[in-house]
Amino acid sequence: MKHILLYSLFLGLLLASCGTTKNTAKDLAAANPIESNIDITKVDKDKIPVQVDPGRFSKDTIVFRLPRVVQGTYAVSDFGSFIDDFKALDYEGNELRFEKKDVNTWIIYEAKKLDKITYWVNDTFDIEGGDQPTPFSPSGTNIESDNYVLNLHGFVGYFDSLKANSYVINVTAPIEFDRTSALLMVEENISDDGKYVTTRYKAERYFDVTDNPMMYGKLDVEEFQVGDIKIVLSVYSPNNEHSVKTLKETIFKMMQAQKAYLGETNSTKRYDIYVYLAGHSNGSPKGFGALEHHTSTVVVMPESMSQESLESSLIDIVSHEFFHILTPLSVHSEDVHYFDYDQPTFSEHLWMYEGLTEYFATLFQVNQGLVSEDQFYTKLLEKINTASTLDDTMSFTEMSKNILDKPYADNYFNVYQKGALIGMCLDIIIREESQGQRGILSVMKELAVKYGVDKPFEDEMIIDEIVKMTYPSVATFFKDHVVGGTPIDYNLYFAKVGLGMNDGKVETNYVQNAGKMIIRGDRQTGSIMFNDEVIDNSFWKESGAQANDKIKEINGVTLSRENANSVFGEVFGWKPGTEINVLLERGGEDIRIEKILTPTYTTGKKLSLNPDATTDQKSLLNAWLKG
Repeated sequence: MKHILLYSLFLGLLLASCGTTKNTAKDLAAANPIESNIDITKVDKDKIPVQVDPGRFSKDTIVFRLPRVVQGTYAVSDFGSFIDDFKALDYEGNELRFEKKDVNTWIIYEAKKLDKITYWVNDTFDIEGGDQPTPFSPSGTNIESDNYVLNLHGFVGYFDSLKANSYVINVTAPIEFDRTSALLMVEENISDDGKYVTTRYKAERYFDVTDNPMMYGKLDVEEFQVGDIKIVLSVYSPNNEHSVKTLKETIFKMMQAQKAYLGETNSTKRYDIYVYLAGHSNGSPKGFGALEHHTSTVVVMPESMSQESLESSLIDIVSHEFFHILTPLSVHSEDVHYFDYDQPTFSEHLWMYEGLTEYFATLFQVNQGLVSEDQFYTKLLEKINTASTLDDTMSFTEMSKNILDKPYADNYFNVYQKGALIGMCLDIIIREESQGQRGILSVMKELAVKYGVDKPFEDEMIIDEIVKMTYPSVATFFKDHVVGGTPIDYNLYFAKVGLGMNDGKVETNYVQNAGKMIIRGDRQTGSIMFNDEVIDNSFWKESGAQANDKIKEINGVTLSRENANSVFGEVFGWKPGTEINVLLERGGEDIRIEKILTPTYTTGKKLSLNPDATTDQKSLLNAWLKG
C-alpha cells in the first residue's frame, strides 16, 4: 500500500522535538503535539516500552494519567494498573521525583525540568479470568509474538493540563508485520538494517488517540467499498481457521443492508473492523463481544466457532457497533462529549445509546430480508425472557446515571434486552400515531442532523425534545417505563400491529430455552452442568441429557472455569447439521453424546400474527417491519 508522505508536517514536528534543551516559547508543551513512542520490537517479558515527550512545562507540578474508564464500556478498567517501571526523566537523563497518587495517576515534581516519561505496559488479554479485574477484551490490549491489539488508551496516557493537545504516535514494528489503523499516517521510516519500520500517526486530541485502535502482526487484511464507505477488514486467526476471504462476503452484505436501512445517514467515509479470534489457551481473552468507536470497532470472538456461527455472530455484533454512528456518536450528551477518563459522569440515556442501537441492529435484519419475521419475533421473545430475569422495576434513567455502582451495575446487561424493547415500543407508538409514516429511526435521523458529532445535547432536556418532536403518548411512555419503573406490558404493543402470544413449539438454541439458560455453574467446584431447563430443550432431551449432568468436554475441549465463556460462545452459535461430541458425567459415570445437530425446540410463548388482525393492524405491522 502506497502512502503520501507529508514532509513539511514531519519536518515541523521534528524540529520542535530536537535538541537537548527546551527554553523557548516555541517548545512549550501547551503549544506542541505530545509525542509518544511505542516500540513493539523491544518486548520484554510480555511488556512493551512506551515513551511520552510532552514538550517543556512552565509549571513545577504536573499530573499524568492512564484512563480509569474508557468510553463505551460503562465499567472501571484501571489501565494504570498495567504500567510498570514508571520514570520521569530530565534533559540529562536523571530521574525526577514523582508520587503515585492512585492506580492511574502520577504527580510529577520539578516538572520544569521534565524531558520525557517512560514506562512499560503489560497486556490485559492473557490475565483475563483470574482474580485481578481486567478490562473487557475488546477494550483491552494484547502482546504476543505475532499479534498486537493496540487499544491506545492502554498504552498512551494524558496530562491533566494538556487535554486539548494533539498527539504524534510513533509505532516501531518488524517490517514484515501487517498493520492497520484509521489514524492519519504522516510517514514511515525504515531502519538502516531494513528489519524495522516506524510508522508515524497524528491525532488531533487525546479523544482521537482513544478512538482509533490499531492492530499489528500476522494479519489478514482487505479493503472493499460499500457505497461511499471504504471498509477495512482485519482478521487475526492464530490457527488460520478463518480468514478475510471467508468472512468478507458476510460483512459486505451486512454493511450493504445497513446502508440501505439508514439511507443517506452516514458520518464516515472509512470504517475499520478489527476481528481478533481467540484460541483456547490460558492466555487467550475470555470476554467476547465488541467495542464501538466513531469509525471502527474491535471484535473479540472464539476462533473455534464454525464458519456459519461466526458469520451469524458478526452480523449481530458488528451491525450493533456500526449503528452507533447514530447514537452516541452523532447524538450524544455533554457527559459523552466532554468525557472525563478518570472521574466520568454518565448520561441518563443508555436506553438510547445502547438500547436503540441494539434495537436497530435487530430490526434492520428483518427489514432488509436477512432474517425471517419468525426469526425476528423469536429474538424479541428472547429479550423479553432475559429481561424478566433482571430488575424490571428499575428506572432506566437512574440506572444509566449510576451504572458503575451497585445495584445498577448488576443490571447493565438489561440495556441490550429491555433497552432494545424500549426502542421497539417507542417505534410502534410513533408508527401508530403517524399512520406508519414515521418511526424512532426517523426521529434519530432528525436529531443527528440537529446535533451531529460536534454538538452535544443537554442531558436532562433530550426526552422533552423527543416528545416535542413526536406525540403526547411518547411522553406517557417515557414517564412510566423509562424514567419511571413500571414494567412494560409488551402484549399491548404487539396487539397494535396484530401480533399475539400463543403457546406452542418455539425454535431455540443449544444453551437456552428462548432466553432461559439450560446450564449453571458451581462456584465452589468450578463445575458446569445442565439445570432443570434441559428437559425442555428437545435436542438435549432426545440425546439423553438430564438435569445435574456435569459437562466435562465439548468437541475435544475439556471444560473449565477459565474457558467456559469461549466454549459456550461457540455452542451458542451451533447450527443444525453440525457434528458434535460431548462428554457428560452422571453419578461418576461418563456419558458420551455423538450426534449431528438437529433443530431444537422448547415449549413456550410464540409470537405470531393474530388470525383476526384487522387491515389497519396489518398495515401498521408492515410499516413497522418494512417501512
